[in-house]
Amino acid sequence: MRMARMLLILGVVAGTGVAARAQHAGEGRTILSPKALQEIARVEAEIDATEAATLARLPAAPDNQPQQIELLGKAMLYDKQLSVNRNEACAFCHMPETGFTGPISELNQTAGAYPGSVRTRFSNRVPQTHSYAALAPMLHYNPGQGDLVGGNFWDMRATGRRLGNPAAEQAEGPPTNPVEMALPDAACAVYRASQRPYRGLFESVWGAQSFAVNWPADVEKVCDTPGPPPDGKPPVRLDPIDRGRANATFDQMAQSIASYEVSAEVTPFTSKYDAVQAGNAKFTPSEQLGNDLFRGKAQCNSCHRDGGPGEDPLFTDFTASNIGTPANPRLPYYAEQRPDLRGYAANPAGSSFVDSGVAGFLAGRDLLSQPSSVDARWRKLEPWAVGRFQVPTLRNVDKRPNPEFVKDYGHNGYFHSLKEIVHFYNTRDVLPRCQAGDPGEGTTCWPAPEVTANMNKSHVGRLGLSDAEEDAIVDFMRTLSDGYFSRDTR
Repeated sequence: MRMARMLLILGVVAGTGVAARAQHAGEGRTILSPKALQEIARVEAEIDATEAATLARLPAAPDNQPQQIELLGKAMLYDKQLSVNRNEACAFCHMPETGFTGPISELNQTAGAYPGSVRTRFSNRVPQTHSYAALAPMLHYNPGQGDLVGGNFWDMRATGRRLGNPAAEQAEGPPTNPVEMALPDAACAVYRASQRPYRGLFESVWGAQSFAVNWPADVEKVCDTPGPPPDGKPPVRLDPIDRGRANATFDQMAQSIASYEVSAEVTPFTSKYDAVQAGNAKFTPSEQLGNDLFRGKAQCNSCHRDGGPGEDPLFTDFTASNIGTPANPRLPYYAEQRPDLRGYAANPAGSSFVDSGVAGFLAGRDLLSQPSSVDARWRKLEPWAVGRFQVPTLRNVDKRPNPEFVKDYGHNGYFHSLKEIVHFYNTRDVLPRCQAGDPGEGTTCWPAPEVTANMNKSHVGRLGLSDAEEDAIVDFMRTLSDGYFSRDTR
């Protein structure tokens, strides 16, 4: 299996073209194919255009504070300057045409994960959607259910317990994550923001003290150096007062981004499903059958809840589950065991890496980012949490810019279509086992789960659905894409 992973990484991610030089000296060669680089350039141009349009609104900013905070959040979400190499905005992994998740088809069908600001570094998981993420509850333990509930990120590690908002704490993860935006210090995000056109609006909303920090003379050099810092300590030298001020401003930046994520622009409830619930549209016969199966025979609604009295239909119960997803051997993360030219190795375990999900967060084993502290009372749940990942919302699960665009599914991007993952839910425990890359993989056989502990056997694996019933469920999930109708955002 380890050799198979390495061969797929080298053969699929690098593509058929010659690897391109990294954008910044000293970072070695990328493993991005020419096609991926072309798509990345397209997305970067879209980000630049959106940022320019957002900044153009600053002189006539809304006259009420909630909308001002949303505008700030959008400006920062599309700001590439907040990454170490000034080349990667948060939106790079969260664009509207795909429901605020990964917008690069070539990466979705090959690598799964996305490169960071240092283009030779990749994460171990696929981007989650920003849509509806800000509606997640703070992470808590429900003893009646026997479940952890809430938080953001696949492993729930943005708990919301400190800021009162999981989406805000999620926004604090990528800037200092060495395989994402890779700043060496949260203070660097504050320093960079202090130089941006939205500084005046930020100070108007959050106070004149926001950027009143005595920056050291070497702050530019420090903040241009990818993290993590060698000794693990914040490398921007600030006295305790300035450090506290920078930390508070970083929190307010994150809260602004979360405010944008809950706005009607990102979380609009404008799908065909919503129109049907309002009595303004009707499902097709196939969509109606899929809806009935979703709530019945297929048991999807057990975890992807479509709401009850007083609930928004968010299509998740915010718990975590191990559905038995196979390892995705195409993840470049498996090849990141050696130190790069900056001396950083994202994955010391190499091809032996096993993603333990929520358990990794509870045990403090997440090497990439841990924006929230672990409640010590949860540590005893680690054995229960091995292999579990948060149940994602199904809203916008099929939103894409064109029919040929490939989206991936599962925490590691193993699945490349809704049909494939529905088929997996239906037949995981029925079809025989095979190896990754074997003929029939994904149709007549499945590789073994990456983690067998705590596997969900109640709602996954042997559903008894026909091929036509699988298709109907897919048709129903396609009604969850926003944009079916417009809404008044006043």
